[in-house]
Amino acid sequence: MALKVILARGAGFCFGVTRAVELAKQSAKEQEVYTLGPLIHNPQAVRELENEGVKEIGSVEEAPPGAVVIIPAHGVGPDILARIKEKGLAMVDATCPFVRKAQDIAGELTARGFQVVIVGDKGHPEVKGIMGCTNGQALVVEGPGEAESLPSMSKAAVLAQTTQPLANFQAVVGVLQKKAEHLEVYNTICHATGLRQEATLKLAREVEAMVVVGGANSANTRRLAELSKAAGTPTYQVETAGELNPSWFAGVRVAGLTAGASTPHWIVEEVQRRMKELGEVTEAQETLTEEKEAAANGIEERTVGSLEGPEENLPADAEQPAPEGEEEKEEGRPQTSLEEMKEAVEVRALRPGQVVRGVVVQVNNDEVLVDVGAKSEGVIPLKELSVFEVTSPQDVVRVGDEIEVVVVKVEDNEGRLLLSKARADIRRAWVELQERMENGEPVEGVVREVVKGGLLVDVGLRAFLPASLVERSYVEDLSAYLGKTVRAKVIELNRNKRKAILSRKALLEEELVRRRKEIFAGLQEGQVVKGVVRRLTSFGAFVDIGGVDGLLHISEMAWYRINHPSDVLKVGDEIEVMVLRVDPENEKISLGLKQVLPNPWDKVEEKYPVGSIVGAKVVRLASFGAFVELEPGVEGLVHISHLADYHVGTPDEVVQEGEEIKVKVLNVDPVEKRIRLSHREANYEARKARNQKSRPKENNGNVTIGEVVGDILEETKSNL
Repeated sequence: MALKVILARGAGFCFGVTRAVELAKQSAKEQEVYTLGPLIHNPQAVRELENEGVKEIGSVEEAPPGAVVIIPAHGVGPDILARIKEKGLAMVDATCPFVRKAQDIAGELTARGFQVVIVGDKGHPEVKGIMGCTNGQALVVEGPGEAESLPSMSKAAVLAQTTQPLANFQAVVGVLQKKAEHLEVYNTICHATGLRQEATLKLAREVEAMVVVGGANSANTRRLAELSKAAGTPTYQVETAGELNPSWFAGVRVAGLTAGASTPHWIVEEVQRRMKELGEVTEAQETLTEEKEAAANGIEERTVGSLEGPEENLPADAEQPAPEGEEEKEEGRPQTSLEEMKEAVEVRALRPGQVVRGVVVQVNNDEVLVDVGAKSEGVIPLKELSVFEVTSPQDVVRVGDEIEVVVVKVEDNEGRLLLSKARADIRRAWVELQERMENGEPVEGVVREVVKGGLLVDVGLRAFLPASLVERSYVEDLSAYLGKTVRAKVIELNRNKRKAILSRKALLEEELVRRRKEIFAGLQEGQVVKGVVRRLTSFGAFVDIGGVDGLLHISEMAWYRINHPSDVLKVGDEIEVMVLRVDPENEKISLGLKQVLPNPWDKVEEKYPVGSIVGAKVVRLASFGAFVELEPGVEGLVHISHLADYHVGTPDEVVQEGEEIKVKVLNVDPVEKRIRLSHREANYEARKARNQKSRPKENNGNVTIGEVVGDILEETKSNL
């Protein structure tokens, strides 16, 4: 049977390397270009680039004036970028997006005061570049053993070289969690690297021998070989097909093949072809050897048979020979048949309708490329990116985002793998919406369109929010919600009809009920709270005090009489009010405004002492006198007998409502809120003052009899 060679999933160039090579080749067509060190860690690929005009230099200083310098896929630090700029050189940045992401994270964490720890190879260019983004402050460990020697840290963050094995990274994280009071973990391992390592380990457990192809200095190739050896499988690392040894495949029926991320596909294909050729040669040699041995031992076998008798005469517990064509199984190793191997390969193959996870590796104007671990990147056309129409892919995804996609076609007319993010979103959304509707949990989405009768909300699929269910009250202009994130409850689902109905009103009402209960539980009589005037009526105002409305009666608005609440307040005013009464059962709250304002009666005795003459305004008339206002909230009575120094039939014979008059304070009772006033006495005092002013300053002390009689009459009237 010929040697079967199984190629591991994701073997060969990854997206970052492919991108770097294409950038270098394109740049070399237009001008002379130089790479800072090898563009990728594969000598054959580097030589191929040299033949196309891509030269290698060891430092920025070696680049001639005006040259174009290409940054390798593993990236460089900010200091090298600065030197390129200082020298005035043109630059093409071929840094892998995943490496760039790790650099950005390291720089941001350092700026935030974190002690950054990098899990990786200290001498690797990628690690040096990440280290440069931390101003050299990061610590580098290659494994948990080195992490144990680190000092204790109060605020640390850990990230990984993009080609690190996940198990090693997790082991380091476990150590750092004990050493740091606060640890933030950033898994910056390249998604494609993780898939390649996982596929290699799985394949190594299923085959009899493994070949790992890649540069001798390639870190990710070396790790693939280490993983394969860890599975207990004979593993051989080569750079080219010429290094393959026929003896490796002696007796091997199924072999595995994988390659590092820097290995060109043409080298992988050459190795695969050569392995099959060596397998055929080995099989022919084994067959010839078996035939010779059989011919040489034929007589002996027949003799033994004649002496011992037929096979059925052997004891029952004697060891039986293995059936023809069946190999003796190696003790301690799991055995896998060719049928099982074929089945395993079919399971790993993508199929239409399959949901897979991948990483966005390129965002173009009309499509997005996603690495899902297949031989090549999958393509998401613009129309398959979202359930709603989008004009730019950048509005939906960015390079480095990990997303779920549905396989639409394994191979279209152009040989591309077609994917759909929209279909994956819809599948996931139906399940999530069903769960949330059953649990009564709200969903969150962005309003994408305003349509007749309501809004279309992006919740992973197109959900309809009727206009009547947007708010607790009618909304006239729905365009105000466009582009905003809203929370709502799922009230109806019908997957067959693709119908999903939301209600924001239901959620608002639930929140209102909960809020009202919380407010009523926390309110106490005498408590001062802030509120907003929502509505005015003839008898008062309704004030929102944080989700519930309380009534501010007109009699509690001021210390003085008002005709209408609008005399004091207007809708939208923010005021402080006092809680006068709380009725949780009937959900009623009585509020007071004047209680938080100064009471003018508190200082009325000081402001209006007995005997003082003050101004007042006539506010209303009664049969027994006139009520006058000394200031807002302070009113006094001028009895009809104190309106004038003559008999008065009705108060309007002397004063009119709204008239400003002078009064004399006769008595003040702040407890009963009463003040007795006299208009007559005020007039007398005024006349007296005028008479004194009109008398000669010097009259030799003589007083006329008329003046004395007049003064006596005035005093007699005032005492009546």
